[in-house]
Amino acid sequence: MLHGWIILDKPLGLGSTNAVGAVKRALREAGEPKTKVGHGGTLDPLATGVLPIALGEATKLAGRMLDATKAYEFTIAFGTETSTLDAEGRVVATSDTRPTLAEIAAVLPRFTGPIEQVPPAFSALKVEGKRAYDLARAGETPEMAARSVTVFSLLPVGVADGEELHFITLAATVSKGTYIRSLARDIALALGSVGHVAMLRRTRAGPFGLESAISLDKLAQVAKARDLTRVVLPLEAGLDDIPALPVTPDQARLLRHGQSLVGIPALPGLKLATDGAVPVALVDSDGATITVVRGFNI
Repeated sequence: MLHGWIILDKPLGLGSTNAVGAVKRALREAGEPKTKVGHGGTLDPLATGVLPIALGEATKLAGRMLDATKAYEFTIAFGTETSTLDAEGRVVATSDTRPTLAEIAAVLPRFTGPIEQVPPAFSALKVEGKRAYDLARAGETPEMAARSVTVFSLLPVGVADGEELHFITLAATVSKGTYIRSLARDIALALGSVGHVAMLRRTRAGPFGLESAISLDKLAQVAKARDLTRVVLPLEAGLDDIPALPVTPDQARLLRHGQSLVGIPALPGLKLATDGAVPVALVDSDGATITVVRGFNI
């Protein structure tokens, strides 16, 4: 059974659940045994780019992708704000104001670092027990509470200064919970205009970037050739920021049974316990005791 990651370059119009289904079909086409499959955080159908798909025991790490830093390129279309804050919604506000590149550059520092952000009404967040997008689709106006997020970097991409701009493409690296659609809305408002996201592409999710991503067509090709292992990254690729902790076969057996190890010198913090090249468990060290956080059945 395969245990690791397939990094999809998700195409426009495909939902994350459908992307998981495409990987399952590829596994069947390749003759692989039935494998658990999950995605490392949703990506809207109107967005493209990096979507980590976890296979086998790597699905135990998929939740870590939700907390990972992510990077995007997105285009703000000035002059119209929509109900969904993207190209799919109905127009709810218009403006004749178009900013210059200099004006845009002047406001971007206000949206860099820790910021407060009101999520879009069309989001999966719950309001009084119901999904906000269900309320919005029913014609209600859900009260969305502001949340604290962090924008680590925010820069223009490939534009010339001068004329007033109808569009601007920005590159952003952001913390978990950041809504790019809200960021675009707020930047446009700060410029005395309104706007919506006309293009959104995720370029990185945690340790995975576009350089590791493959198209659905490429996935289908390698599956048909029964060469799927060529595009599967190892489980530990999702833990590139976690140092390895070599253990003996006897110690590995104890960890696999959920038992703690005492007397192994290790700096405090998370470690990936490995028996040779085989991942055994994600463990936590307090400097004296090794405790299992998540075991792997490999």
